[in-house]
Amino acid sequence: MKLISGRTIVQGQNLDNKLSEEYFNEVATCEMSKEDMERLGVAAEEHVKVKTSFGEVVVKAKEKAGTPAGIIFIPMGPWANALVSGNTHGAGMPQYKGIDAEIEPTEEEVLHVKDLMKTYMK
Repeated sequence: MKLISGRTIVQGQNLDNKLSEEYFNEVATCEMSKEDMERLGVAAEEHVKVKTSFGEVVVKAKEKAGTPAGIIFIPMGPWANALVSGNTHGAGMPQYKGIDAEIEPTEEEVLHVKDLMKTYMK
């Protein structure tokens, strides 16, 4: 799979309230095609673990019409940050597009932002 990230409208509306349920429900997600969800055997709102060479994170699966098979989208934020390199190549911004990723169903819980941030501090 190829991981891409970007901003969403709902995410932007909640940038000042990153502890809200609305922010969590928007950003702790992985959008993918219906075909990929069927192939993985997951339904909307079920948990998936996404792994890259930079890290891994558990998020909720979300079917998104128009998403090409083989592409997953996680909105920019703490959950996407767990999967990208900290190297900004002098641009001040990590690469959020075209990252090789593996995805699998999981029974693990999606961490809320405070708990997710604690894992970064280890």
